[in-house]
Amino acid sequence: MTKTHAYQQTLDELQTNYAHQDFEQGLSQTEAANRLATNGPNKLESHHTPKWQLFVRQFNNLIIYILIVAALLTLIMGHYSDAIIIGLVVIINAIIGYYQEANASDALERIKEMLATEATVYRDGQRIDIPTEDLVVGDVIFLEAGDSVPADLRIVDADNLRIQESALTGEADSVEKIATRLTEEEVALADQVNMAFASTSVTNGSGLGVVVATAADTEIGQISVAVTETKTRPTPLTREINGLGTGVSFVVIGAAVFLFLFGLLGEHYSLSVLAIAIVTMVVGSIPEGLPATMSVILAMGVSDMAKHKHAIVKSLPAVETLGSVDVIATDKTGTLTKNEMTVTEIITAETTYQVSGNGYAPEGQILLNDQPAELDTTLTQFLEAGYEANDTTLYQADNGWTINGEPTDGAFLTLYHKVHGIDDLPTNTEIDMLPFDSDYRYIAKLVQLTDGTHRIYIKGSPDKLFPMAQQAMTDFPIDDWNADVTRLSEQGKRVVAVGYLDVPSTTDTITHEQLQQGIQLLGIAGIIDPPRDEVIQALAEMNAAGVDVKMITGDHPLTAKAIGEKLGLAPTINAITGPEWDRLSDAEKPQAALDHQVFARTTPHNKLEIVEALQASRKVTAMTGDGVNDAPALKRADIGVAMGIKGTDVAKDSADMILTNDNFATMSVAIREGRRIYDNIKKSILFLLPTSFAEGLIIAFTILMQQDMPLQATQLLWINMVSAITIQFAFIFEPAEDGLMTRKPRKTGQALMNKHDVFQMAYVSVLMALIGLLAYDWLLGRGVDQVTASTMMVNIIVISKIFYLFNIRTAKLAFSKAFFTNQKAFGIIALMIILQLILTYVPFMQQTFYTEPLTLLEWGVSIGAGFLILIITEIDKIIRLVLEKSRAKNRIAS
Repeated sequence: MTKTHAYQQTLDELQTNYAHQDFEQGLSQTEAANRLATNGPNKLESHHTPKWQLFVRQFNNLIIYILIVAALLTLIMGHYSDAIIIGLVVIINAIIGYYQEANASDALERIKEMLATEATVYRDGQRIDIPTEDLVVGDVIFLEAGDSVPADLRIVDADNLRIQESALTGEADSVEKIATRLTEEEVALADQVNMAFASTSVTNGSGLGVVVATAADTEIGQISVAVTETKTRPTPLTREINGLGTGVSFVVIGAAVFLFLFGLLGEHYSLSVLAIAIVTMVVGSIPEGLPATMSVILAMGVSDMAKHKHAIVKSLPAVETLGSVDVIATDKTGTLTKNEMTVTEIITAETTYQVSGNGYAPEGQILLNDQPAELDTTLTQFLEAGYEANDTTLYQADNGWTINGEPTDGAFLTLYHKVHGIDDLPTNTEIDMLPFDSDYRYIAKLVQLTDGTHRIYIKGSPDKLFPMAQQAMTDFPIDDWNADVTRLSEQGKRVVAVGYLDVPSTTDTITHEQLQQGIQLLGIAGIIDPPRDEVIQALAEMNAAGVDVKMITGDHPLTAKAIGEKLGLAPTINAITGPEWDRLSDAEKPQAALDHQVFARTTPHNKLEIVEALQASRKVTAMTGDGVNDAPALKRADIGVAMGIKGTDVAKDSADMILTNDNFATMSVAIREGRRIYDNIKKSILFLLPTSFAEGLIIAFTILMQQDMPLQATQLLWINMVSAITIQFAFIFEPAEDGLMTRKPRKTGQALMNKHDVFQMAYVSVLMALIGLLAYDWLLGRGVDQVTASTMMVNIIVISKIFYLFNIRTAKLAFSKAFFTNQKAFGIIALMIILQLILTYVPFMQQTFYTEPLTLLEWGVSIGAGFLILIITEIDKIIRLVLEKSRAKNRIAS
C-alpha cells in the first residue's frame, strides 16, 4: 500500500471519532492527551557526537599509529627533540581533521527550524491555538493563507486552498488542494493533491485537514531521518591515500623488523644504537609530511574556489572529489532552470509570436519571424488582459527581480513590462475581482477603461476558457486551439488562455454566470521555467569531460524531458517517473539509474536511492540541489552541492559545497579545479615517496653492510620536515595540464600509482640512496671527517629533491615551455637553498644538526648528483612520450 492510501486508511479509522464527519468537533482534550502520552510529541529529535569523540577518532590511522610508537621509542631512549618533532606532526594532523568534522553544520537543526511553532486545532468543538509539539494523529487543523503546515494532513475541506511545496517537491507553482479521495494506487508526492505536508506554506484560501502523521513519520520527518542516518562515503582521494598509506606502512614495518633482527644477529651495533637507527629509518621512510602537504594543497584550492570561482567548499577533501566525478545528479528547478516562469510563446487567432528573455527581469521583446513584432489590437489586449487578470506583484529586490504571488501570474506581469516598460502601467480602474478558484481554474478582474466602459479580463485553464469562447462564437475552431495546446504541452510548457468580456457600465461585480455566457478569446500563452543560459555550455563541457548529468525533479515527465532536450542533457533522453522507479527491484535500479537521464515525479527518498544506485555502479556521484527534498541525496553523494542564494538552509547544511552565485556552470569550473588539485596531490606524492624511501634506504643499506650510521636522526628529520614540505609547496601553484577537461574521469577504485609510477619510485629512491652513500664513502676516503661527509650527504639528498622536482612538475619535458609556468616554484627553491646554507654554515645549526662547512668541490658533487637524477628521469620520460605517441598512431591506424 502506498503512503497516500495508508493516510486514507488512517483517516477512515479516525472518522469513527467524528459524528457524521463533523470535523469541527475535533478530538476531545482527554483523547488528545492519551495519544500524546502514547505516541510522543510532534517534534524531531537530534543526536550530537561529542567533540571529544571527534578528536579521538582522528588518531585512528595506521600511519599515525606508527608515528606514535616512534615518538614513544625516541622519548624512552632520551632523544627528546626527535620525539617532540614527531609528536607535533601527529597533533597537527589530528587538529586539522578535527576542525574539518567539528565545523560541519547540523542539517537536522535547520529542518527543525522550518517547522511551525503553533497550530490552530479543533478540540471539544472549540478552535484553539496550541504548540505544534502537542499535535497528535487525529487532530483537525484549520489552515489559512500565511500558515505553515504543522504536520502531514489529509485535507477534508478546502476553499480555494493552495500550498507552496517547492522546497519539498521541486514544483515551482503552489499546488491546489482538494478533499477528494484519490483512486489511483500509486501517486507521486507532487500529485497528492488531497494531502498537506509539514513545513509547506499555505499561499491562498483556507481548509481543514486531519493529522495523519507527526514528527518523524511526516514527509519532512522522513527526510530528517534520512539525513541523520545517511552515511557519507570516504572521498576517492581519501580511499586511495589510505590504501597507499597502509601499503607503505606494512612494507616499512616489515623492513624494519627484518633489519632489526639482522642487526642484532650481526652484533655490529649496540641495542640502543640499532634501535634508534631503526626508528630513524621508519620515520625517514614514512611520509609524515604528506598529510600536511595534502591539507595545504586542498586548503589553497578551497580558498581559490571561494575567492574566484563562487564556490564555498566546506571540507578539504571535497574539493578534490570534484575532479573524479563520473555523474552529476541534479535537481531541475532553480538549478538547471531559473525557477522563474516565463512566457515564451503567444498564439492568437491570426499569429504565433515568440518571446525573448528569461525569468522575471523585464528584459526581452515579442518577436515575429525573428523580428520585433508590431503591436496590433489583439496583441495589445492580450498583454493588458494578462496584466489585469492577476493577483501577484513584481518588484526588484537586492538579488534581482522577484514576485510576491503565483509564478504563472508573475510571467504575465513580466511579459507586459517587456513591451511597455516598468513605469507605463494600464490606467484602468479596478472594480471587482474573482480570485483563482481550484473548482473553476481561472482568475478574472472587472475594470473600468479610460473611456468609461466596463470590461472583464480573464485568464486561466484552456479547457475552462475554450467552452466560454464557444458560447460567444458558434464557429469557434476548438480543434485547432486544442492542437496548439497539445503541441505546447508536449514541449513541456504550461498553457494559459486569455480573454475578455465587455459588460454594461452598470456592472460592478463579477459572477461565474456572466462568464459562462461567452467571452472573446484573445489567445493562449506557452509558459516554461526557462533553462539557465550558462547551463547549456556547461553541460557541453561536462559531456566532453566524460561526466554524465542526470536530472532528478518533482516535475511532470514531459516538462522535465523537454527541458533536458533544450539543455542538451544527453544525445538521447530517457525518462522514468518516481512510481515507475519504485516498482523496480533493488537489482534493477543500478542499471536503470545508468540508462535514464531524466527522473520525474520523484520523492526525496527516490533521489537518495538514485544516488545510491549510481554509486552501486561504481560511479563517483555529485548531487546538486536547493530544496529540503534534496538534503538526504546531497549528504549521501560523494560531493553534495547546494545553491547559495535560493537554496534552503537544510540543503546548504547537508552539502559539501555551496555555489554562491546559484550558477550550475560553476560545476564545470569546479571539476576542472578538482582535477588540477588531484594532479598536483599525485605529483607531490610521486615526489615525496622516492625521496622519503631514499632516506630509509640509506639506513637500510648501512645496516646490511654493517657500517657506521652516515646520518644522524636529526638530519633525517630536517630533510623530512623542512626540506620536503618546503619544496612540496611548489605543487600548490602548479597550473593545470593541457587537455585536462577532455580526458575521462579516473576509474573508481583504481590505485593512486600505476606500474610505471611504482617503477620510477623504486629506481629514483635507490639512485638517491646509492649516490649519497658512494659520495659519503668517497669523501671519507679522501681523509675528510665524518661530520663533513654527512653534511654533504644531507645536501646531496636535498639538492636531488630540487632537481627531481622539475621532472615531476609536468608531463612534458622539464626543459620546455612548461619550465617557467610555475614561477612561485623558483621562489620556494630559493628559500630551500637559503635554509640549506643556514644549516651548513650557521654555528647554532651546526651544533644541533651535526654539520660542517663544505668546499666548492663538495658543493659541486652535491649539485652534480642532483643533476644526474634529473637527466636519468628525463630520459625515462622521453622514452614514455615516444611510446605513447606510437601507441596513439597505432590506435588511429586501426
